[in-house]
Amino acid sequence: MSRAVVTPLRRPERSTSARRPARPRKTVALGNATAPDSLAARVFLLAYDPERGRLTARSKLGKVLRAAVLVDLQLNGYIEDDGGRARVTTPGSRSAAPVDPVVAAVLEELRAVGPRRWRHWIDRRAGVTVRQVRDELARAHLIKVEPYRVLGIFPAARITLRHPLVRRHILQSARDTLRPSRLVSRVDLRDAAVVVLASTADLRTVVTKEQRARHKDRLAQLAVRVGPVVPALKKSLQQSQASAGG
Repeated sequence: MSRAVVTPLRRPERSTSARRPARPRKTVALGNATAPDSLAARVFLLAYDPERGRLTARSKLGKVLRAAVLVDLQLNGYIEDDGGRARVTTPGSRSAAPVDPVVAAVLEELRAVGPRRWRHWIDRRAGVTVRQVRDELARAHLIKVEPYRVLGIFPAARITLRHPLVRRHILQSARDTLRPSRLVSRVDLRDAAVVVLASTADLRTVVTKEQRARHKDRLAQLAVRVGPVVPALKKSLQQSQASAGG
């Protein structure tokens, strides 16, 4: 197995707006593949269960991916909390658009519609977002998508990992944020976002039931750092569960 190599990623050019610049990120090369920078892509890969060979938590995945995109936009300064609503920080320009097309598309939604509650954006176009994230991962050759028909009638897609090492690296980085020896204030927010969103949605391929109970307080502290998307996701999932049960 090839040794993981970490190389700094050059900071992309940004507009001269007042948006707070993001910290430079790192690209991690794993063999002949690269871990995706998009939080939604990372969560998608972690929702895949290698032992069962399929995605888990399908009913929740769309909402979690939407939440991940919102956190991505917030951490990079494109949007901010305005009295419980997601608001675009500046009009921006095409040259300043996010590199990931899924993230860029959601940003355009926010610009077109205007400030709305965070939950509004989590509930919106969840199924479409799942397909978009999946297709981007396929284009990056991180997964393989094979269309087929259930019972020869209903269209479906079979997903397999092309580079399991990438998923293992992302999973380890996320779980490392739960180590008591690491100060909560010093944990990378992107890794924290992955583990907190996964825990909120009870994605046990990322955080097991036992880990959630053992690290309950730390997860709550990390959630505060990640921001307002987390409680909005929790409320959205609770409402969906109540509707399904009712």
